[in-house]
Amino acid sequence: MNIAIQSNGLILTESLRAYVHRRLETSLGWALTRRLAVWLSDINGPRGGRDKRCKIQISLDHGKTIVIEDTEEDMYAAIDLAAERADRALARQLERQRSHNHAKAGSLAPAAHDADQAQEQEQEQEQAQHPH
Repeated sequence: MNIAIQSNGLILTESLRAYVHRRLETSLGWALTRRLAVWLSDINGPRGGRDKRCKIQISLDHGKTIVIEDTEEDMYAAIDLAAERADRALARQLERQRSHNHAKAGSLAPAAHDADQAQEQEQEQEQAQHPH
C-alpha cells in the first residue's frame, strides 16, 4: 500500500509514521487501494486544545477520491478515528459502485432475454409456414 505522509506544525517522528502505516494497513488493507495521502497537522501549535488533525485522502479508480478529516486533542486518537471513518466511507463507496454495476448488468439481461424469445418465435413461425 502506497501511503504518503506529510506533517504541518509538528515533527513527524518515525514512531508516528509507523503508527499511521500500521493503522491504515489494518483499516484499509482489504481494499487494495492504489494511493493514500495523509496529512497530520497541529492547528494551534503550542497553545494546545483540540487541534490535532488527521486528513486522509484515498484515490480510487476513475478519478474518484474520498477525503476524511478528524480533529482531536491527541494525534493518535485523530488517526484512529479518521482511519475508522475512512474504512466505512470506502466500503460504502465500493458498495455503491457494485450495486450500480449490478443494476447496469440487470438492465441488460432482460434485453438479451427478449431477443432470445423473439428468435424462438421467428423459428416457430417458420416451422408453421413450412412444415416438413
